[in-house]
Amino acid sequence: MATFKEQLHKVYQQYFELIATPNAPINDEEGYVTRYKNPVFTADHFPPNWMYDLNEETNPYCAKRLGVNGVLNPGAIYLNGKTYLMLRVEGYDRKSFFAIAESENGIDNFKVWEHPVVIPQHDNEDTNVYDMRLTQHEDGYIYGLFCSERKDPNAPDGDESAAVAACGIVRSKDMKSWERLPDLITFSGQQRNVVLHPEFIDGQYGIYTRPQDGFIDTGKGGGIGFGLTKSMENAQVDEEVIVDPKCYHTINEVKNGQGPAPFKTEKGWLHLAHGVRNTAAGLRYVLYMFMTDLKDPAKLIAKPSGYFMAPQGAERIGDVGNVLFVNGWVRHEDDSIYIYYASSDTRVHVAKSSVDQLVDYCLNTPADPLKSHLCVDQRIELIDNNKSVHEEMLKAFDVLV
Repeated sequence: MATFKEQLHKVYQQYFELIATPNAPINDEEGYVTRYKNPVFTADHFPPNWMYDLNEETNPYCAKRLGVNGVLNPGAIYLNGKTYLMLRVEGYDRKSFFAIAESENGIDNFKVWEHPVVIPQHDNEDTNVYDMRLTQHEDGYIYGLFCSERKDPNAPDGDESAAVAACGIVRSKDMKSWERLPDLITFSGQQRNVVLHPEFIDGQYGIYTRPQDGFIDTGKGGGIGFGLTKSMENAQVDEEVIVDPKCYHTINEVKNGQGPAPFKTEKGWLHLAHGVRNTAAGLRYVLYMFMTDLKDPAKLIAKPSGYFMAPQGAERIGDVGNVLFVNGWVRHEDDSIYIYYASSDTRVHVAKSSVDQLVDYCLNTPADPLKSHLCVDQRIELIDNNKSVHEEMLKAFDVLV
């Protein structure tokens, strides 16, 4: 059996080798996004002092004392040439908390800050917190909107699973100390996947919501909503307009939710979201995109058919399989966009695109006609429009053969 010092040396060696591993693109997926070979953050990317007791007297076998089950669903922000991820970290105990990791290039060498993020508490304490969206607002603050989970006070005796979801709000100027504001008030049941719009709208704050009847099921909740509040210090949305509804027999028939805050482009606001449908194997989460009007972010102007990204290969495997989820992306000075998505509630990946590519994708990809026979018509039109070029390519490859 290895001695304590030998085992500790091995643990640190594996850690340093992992965080120094360079990342590389693996494919140009369908012309609009490029995935990367390695996850950018996993449970193993945390330094050993986050998980192990490094005192030989109290941990003679060099065992983990506070393990990390998964790292997922990070908020993201790009500041002063660096990328910062607000990671959701889930311990072996099922509780989630936040940690910040930074990288110079946004694709590898993410290093976690010394301590987890401290979230101030209300009198009604959070039981669990997760999935923080970061927005750098024009009012000068960086806001973090996250899901605050608490036990349902109306749950029957013995029911230890019933929960209530609310939108918690924090803000900061330096990402180090966070001011806790009152939870968002709405009048449409529970709230998850709440996101702050980055600009004022007629002097008010715009908020994307996802109203739902219960903690898991959206019920009559209609999809991605949008509303206004006069203040973030006491945020209250009195009326929610549905921007993108859930829809029968589509990728978002069960539920959908806004991902990160949208990016402003010359053609409209660029949105990234998740959609959920049911299958014989359980819920399937994919990512999709849409655009809204520059002057009215609640007005849908384009939505491509189907999903933008879906789980591939090993991404399908994890704590909750067949899931992609996103609530963080960043935009660099050259208009390149880095998307930080999680797979199967286990690990964090990056994919790269650009403003031009994503705008083209949204505006020039056909919308879902919602019925099979119309999808056939749509496909035939594409085939017929491609006929001459397709025949040229066939002839060219016949010559090569």
